[in-house]
Amino acid sequence: MDHLLYFMLLALLAEILGTVGGFGSSLFFIPIASYFLDFHSVLGVTALFHVSSNITKIGFFHKGFDKKLAISLGIPAVVFVILGALLSKFIEAKWLEMGLSVFLIGLSLFFLIFKTIVIQPTAFNSVSGGIVSGFIAGLLGTGGAFRGMTLAAFNLKMEVFIATSAIIDLAIDSSRSVVYGLNGFIHQDDLYLIPILLVVSIIGTYIGKKILKRVSEEQFKQTVLVLILITGIITAVRVATSWQS
Repeated sequence: MDHLLYFMLLALLAEILGTVGGFGSSLFFIPIASYFLDFHSVLGVTALFHVSSNITKIGFFHKGFDKKLAISLGIPAVVFVILGALLSKFIEAKWLEMGLSVFLIGLSLFFLIFKTIVIQPTAFNSVSGGIVSGFIAGLLGTGGAFRGMTLAAFNLKMEVFIATSAIIDLAIDSSRSVVYGLNGFIHQDDLYLIPILLVVSIIGTYIGKKILKRVSEEQFKQTVLVLILITGIITAVRVATSWQS
């Protein structure tokens, strides 16, 4: 019971940080869940969790979305998330976990160092962002940061940004959920977590929306990046330690 409580609290924190930081909760949820479940199971649970989480975000931020971006970024993302999810079956969980830690560390350092980098709002970059975010989401379970970076180039209003990202993510997570199920990553013993995580996603998104009204999004995003860096380092140390033992 204590483990379940810790799991719920950490998942709630991941949802709040993911909502406010704009990177998606999976950046935090996947390394957190890896302490409680094997990594392949984490991929399956995360995909199902994100389906409910994105439905929640669409409900909270429903004042419109960018249809053109949802198509140009979303379609390639769905195609490549399926490819990444299929490949994940053939890679050992320990290598996926280490790949995740390297991704988290590299991503956070990149954004912390190159604060002024700007992606041009072109169709090519939109499609490319969809390909990269989809493939990484399928393989490692999280690709929202690349999608967020691409969407940010188009100067969308905050609510349109979140709604558009959530719609694309919903398509991505629905697709990879099917593939993860076929891979055997979704276990019946873990399904009890889904309604719990649905409640967590609703509460976390609500709190995140309230925070966005009071705190500078840019300042908070820097804090989130530091937390991602720390999470990546802790994950790398944990995986390396498990290899040695």
